[in-house]
Amino acid sequence: MSAKRLKIGLSACFSHADPARSLFTNKTLQYVEQSIAHWIMSAGAMVVMVPCPTGETARGDVSLSHYAEWLDGVVMHGGADVWPGSYGEEPLKDAWIGDRIRDLYDLAVVEAFAQAGKPIFGVCRGLQLINVAFGGTLYQDIETQVKGSLRHRDATTYDQNFHEIDIVQNSHLAHLYPGVLRARVNSIHHQGIKDLAPGFDVEAWSSPDRVPEAIRRRGGLNKGYIAATQWHPEFHKAGATDTLNDTAILDDFLGAARAARVKPQPGHLPGRIRDRAARLLRQALLR
Repeated sequence: MSAKRLKIGLSACFSHADPARSLFTNKTLQYVEQSIAHWIMSAGAMVVMVPCPTGETARGDVSLSHYAEWLDGVVMHGGADVWPGSYGEEPLKDAWIGDRIRDLYDLAVVEAFAQAGKPIFGVCRGLQLINVAFGGTLYQDIETQVKGSLRHRDATTYDQNFHEIDIVQNSHLAHLYPGVLRARVNSIHHQGIKDLAPGFDVEAWSSPDRVPEAIRRRGGLNKGYIAATQWHPEFHKAGATDTLNDTAILDDFLGAARAARVKPQPGHLPGRIRDRAARLLRQALLR
């Protein structure tokens, strides 16, 4: 029965109003990427896009907190760069300005689900956004700012760009992959964690340049499940043995969602969604 299936939220991607677009001319589009929705559905969960409730066409009183109360967990989508202003920096290049509006929406989603005690899992941009939400910072461009770095994004090969990671032993991720010290994952990003958010642990590092590739909030289910990977587990091809299997990661998140159905762990974000961003967030998104 559908009532027994987990209901998992998926944060929205934005295509902002564009008068030059031939379809939906000058309209804001919110959407999800197909493969990540299918990844969550592969384990029997139902996926619900969590739309931004504000904007120039907003009507009614539905809020993100209503979604957080109703759903069993949320996955934070990949996509655009994080605006450097979200972690107190100026963009080093115009190309790295990111999406400020989506940042505000994503920060509000994380806040709503954290306060409701519902599990949060981040993918790629989702990892970066979670780190920023809890007080961390980012490299605006790894290749420019990390000496001797790997090429973490290749526009030509896209999801066929890979590198190795070292899994931190005795971490939760290590328990999901017993005996695995090193693994191969896809790499589709040019931003990454610089300063880790307080209260989080790194569970995997890229090898050999040691950029954080997986993080988890300290304290386990008692503190509220928040975890993320820099790679896209949904891009793992079924049956492939040369890259890290995604199944354990998805099962772990959905297991936490089932546990939260029985006993949510309501919490709150520390006072470190940057002060300015918090005010903007309340004014623009949390009506």
